[in-house]
Amino acid sequence: MPTPFVNEPINSDWTSEARQKSMREGFAKVRARAKETRPLRVGNELDTDGPTIESLNPCNHSEVLGSVIKATREIASRAVEHAHDVFINRWRKTDVGMRARILMRAAGLMRSKYRDEFNAYLVLEAGKSWTEADADTAEAIDFCEFYAREALKLQGEPQPLTPLPGEDNNQYFIPLGVVSVIPPWNFPLAIMAGMTVAALVTGNTVVMKPASVTPLVAARFVELLEEAGLPRGVLQFVPGSGGEVGNVIVEHPLTRMVAFTGSKEVGLGIAEKCGKVVSGQVWIKRTILEMGGKDAILVDEGSNYDDAAAGIVAAAFGFQGQKCSACSRAILVGDAYKHVVPKVVELAGQIKLGPTEDPTNFMGAVIDKSAQDSILKYIAIGTREGKLLLGGKDGDKAGYYVQPTIFGEVNPDARIHCEEIFGPVLALLRAYTFEQGLDIVNSTEYGLTGAVYSNKAEHLELARRDFHVGNLYLNRKCTGALVGSQPFGGFNMSGTDSKAGGKEYLLLFTQAKLVSEKTSW
Repeated sequence: MPTPFVNEPINSDWTSEARQKSMREGFAKVRARAKETRPLRVGNELDTDGPTIESLNPCNHSEVLGSVIKATREIASRAVEHAHDVFINRWRKTDVGMRARILMRAAGLMRSKYRDEFNAYLVLEAGKSWTEADADTAEAIDFCEFYAREALKLQGEPQPLTPLPGEDNNQYFIPLGVVSVIPPWNFPLAIMAGMTVAALVTGNTVVMKPASVTPLVAARFVELLEEAGLPRGVLQFVPGSGGEVGNVIVEHPLTRMVAFTGSKEVGLGIAEKCGKVVSGQVWIKRTILEMGGKDAILVDEGSNYDDAAAGIVAAAFGFQGQKCSACSRAILVGDAYKHVVPKVVELAGQIKLGPTEDPTNFMGAVIDKSAQDSILKYIAIGTREGKLLLGGKDGDKAGYYVQPTIFGEVNPDARIHCEEIFGPVLALLRAYTFEQGLDIVNSTEYGLTGAVYSNKAEHLELARRDFHVGNLYLNRKCTGALVGSQPFGGFNMSGTDSKAGGKEYLLLFTQAKLVSEKTSW
């Protein structure tokens, strides 16, 4: 049996010359493959022909990091059919111990051999800082290790049932079939890996369409799984557009389940498509939909204002605010407003913005031009809805930069308070009582994460009951959930609350089968 699960440590100290050298070697490995075109994986074949998708460095968009073959609708349909065939004839019949060992080998390879290569992909392709990149890689390692152990418990051990005289009863959690995995660009390793390996380790086959702006890290992860022993054909890799490839792998009658992380609009579209039974479909499709967030930190009067300000800034501007769990609004009760706002503005004003290949830069560019344009439009809206306290502009034209931006005196009905911006924009609001603050934090359509800073036990208890989010943090920031300890997923328009990284997550990729045999003993 494997050792008990423990979280992979995250490196936040890059002063070591050895670690800096390792990261530089990682950058060199990524760039050494810049002229390569990563193939499609459909069936047992590697397809290297066809149009391509180029991956750019968002901090220097003139740099091409590599490309992948772009799938067509026909290729995507064929990928689902191949995955179904492999599921029926091979993969569902494999031993769970073998599947778990593949995941643990993959985790070991990431940890000991390829960690800083994956970190380099995340820095160059997604614009993550070195620490944010290492946290992403550590989480991918955690997902592999954690889900391997949970699969052994779920599918490798007898499930407890109430004994019944004269019958031998057994419950099995069997795989579903073909799972279409559609991961986001903001955690292009961790979330992509987590959804993929959860499906694989429970005996499902996967058709994976990576995010079009971060396909290289996904392609590298597929290579890693094959090195760890995953048979070719179990995982189909089909980069392409959501409107073309994504729709095919969602709507195909042989698709049994869709695991998606991304925007509310796309997630709701997937829910609608999966709700329609098409010709040849003999099941109700299952979905995991992790969507948006408009996450709030509520600061009570008399709380630790220094801790609150530091938590707000870290949660609002880490990875350029491009996390579904990022703090995009802070609600400050009573006198907390006048104490906390200057501290937040001061701390955010010290943030270094620039290419994240330089480890001294805390913030890099946002992911692409479309994101930059959308964020700047919201900043323009914010200048009419609140008082601009910091930032409000773009940056070096070589990349898609947006300055850390803060608006004060924002009203609860303001668009910058209610709508997901997905960038480094923070709205600050006043509340006159703690109860009013709770009303404000619950006033949006989302319910993913939130945090409360308070020294009053009764207010913390009130928040436990009435702060309506899937992940609530007390006296700490609202980002940084750890696998195993803080299962992650939200309410309302934030998704289906699937609790990734939790003990129940793998149940979503299985169905329970009860076998009852009459006995004579």
